Amino acid sequence: MSWPPPLPGAARPFLGFAALLRAHGFAVAPEQVVAFLEAVELLGPRHVTDIRRAAIATLAPPRERIDEFLALFAAHFLGEGRTAPAEAGGGEAEPLRVQEEAGGEEELRLEVVGETKGEAASPAEALGLRRFASRPAARPLERFRREAPRRLPRRRGAGLVRAKRGPVVDLARSLRRAAAREGELVELAFRRRRVRQRRLVLLIDVSGSMKEQSETNLRFAHALARAAERLEVLTFGTRLTRVTPALRLRSVDRALERAARTVRDWDGGTRIGEALAAFLRVPRLVGFARGAVVIVLSDGLERGDPELMVRSVERLSRLAHRLVWANPLASGPGWRPETQAMRAVLPHLDALLPAGSVATLCREVLALARDRGERRRAA
Repeated sequence: MSWPPPLPGAARPFLGFAALLRAHGFAVAPEQVVAFLEAVELLGPRHVTDIRRAAIATLAPPRERIDEFLALFAAHFLGEGRTAPAEAGGGEAEPLRVQEEAGGEEELRLEVVGETKGEAASPAEALGLRRFASRPAARPLERFRREAPRRLPRRRGAGLVRAKRGPVVDLARSLRRAAAREGELVELAFRRRRVRQRRLVLLIDVSGSMKEQSETNLRFAHALARAAERLEVLTFGTRLTRVTPALRLRSVDRALERAARTVRDWDGGTRIGEALAAFLRVPRLVGFARGAVVIVLSDGLERGDPELMVRSVERLSRLAHRLVWANPLASGPGWRPETQAMRAVLPHLDALLPAGSVATLCREVLALARDRGERRRAA
């Protein structure tokens, strides 16, 4: 038998990545490569994200070169040859990516499928960074935070809880009360179904056509995160980004600062259909939407294939308890959209809400619980 024994074929991609890093000037010691292989073996791994985290932890790229490190990782393990953003307005758009934190993209790539009508919208990806100024909370948001815990949509749970009145007699508790009174049954104890808040999923459009509303919508999402028991928040433009951990921070300024670092496609193109399709292709994200109230905050100015957007909205409507579209262009209950894609999805929506101001948005979201869980259509 030869010594040292040959490495298994499964280890070659990881050794190749270490060699790629050295070729690009990264200092990678043999001990780090061994630690990388051991970390990958320990993690499983079940997903490419596990490999990425193991690589960052063991190969320790310098902070100032983390973007280059991640670009090399994507090129080596995911086959993403292009690491620079496409020029806005020209050439083929970048594949849409799903990510959770900056540099934490899921292994999912979608192709751009043509264009259609859309005003002030573009499919091109333009990566950028937003900065949000510190400011006191608006009065409507303060009032929303106080009222939302008791007014958000609720549902009956599977378990039973104690109650003064209810449809189910708690026999064990009733007998204990009778035993304490020498067998005299003075009053019955009851149980009822547990009631809890229904899960909410908030999908926020951060494309260029929504630039004026992006900060307001994120502040609203933070207020909702502080009030809701179960909430998931994702942004979309030319990427789909989960920002729930950022918005769970208590301070709104810190939450917006972290969200600004996490989201990379601020004020870029609009690819609503692809973003919704990507959401539906990730099993964990689909689990968030099942039985939830899904709220899409967008003007609906799609530049991708309207058929893809319609199919995605239709499937999302079947999964969700209610699917609501909050549009800042909507001026009132009788408003109807002008864009082809937005008109096509109306039959699949339970409600089309005006969202021109934060006060209107707060009022409309709190009103969702009035329907007592019954589905209704926007058109």
